[in-house]
Amino acid sequence: MLRSIATIIFCFVLVTSCQKNDDNDTNNFIPNIAFDTLNSINTTLPQYNSLQFPSNHLVLNGFGYKGIVIYNIGNNMYTAFEITDPNHVPSTCSKLTVSGITATCNCEDGNSYNIVDGAPFDGTSGQFALKPYFVEVNGSVIRVYNN
Repeated sequence: MLRSIATIIFCFVLVTSCQKNDDNDTNNFIPNIAFDTLNSINTTLPQYNSLQFPSNHLVLNGFGYKGIVIYNIGNNMYTAFEITDPNHVPSTCSKLTVSGITATCNCEDGNSYNIVDGAPFDGTSGQFALKPYFVEVNGSVIRVYNN
């Protein structure tokens, strides 16, 4: 009886001590803003037409914190990320500029990120990748949202 109680206590301590601490994984620079593009991104419309083709991207202001970038991976799959440098306090220069698949910070640090997967390129200071957003595709309509 004492042995089984000791085993239960040991298992409880083992399980509770192995919980991951996510405090260091939370980016406090970019606020978590709820938004939903709903039916506004229809790729049959001229302003969104470029998203029909693989390797094209589009930056949209008015969604997210400072805007979002949507990238067509191919096979009707897209990625979407916040267009604010995640590795320093937002400022007038922290909105990223996109060229090809590279999003670059306009501040002194010049951080740069891959808009395909959000990963920072070599030489980027800080621990965070781009903030991702959810993407759904229904025919020619792309929905980007954040809960």
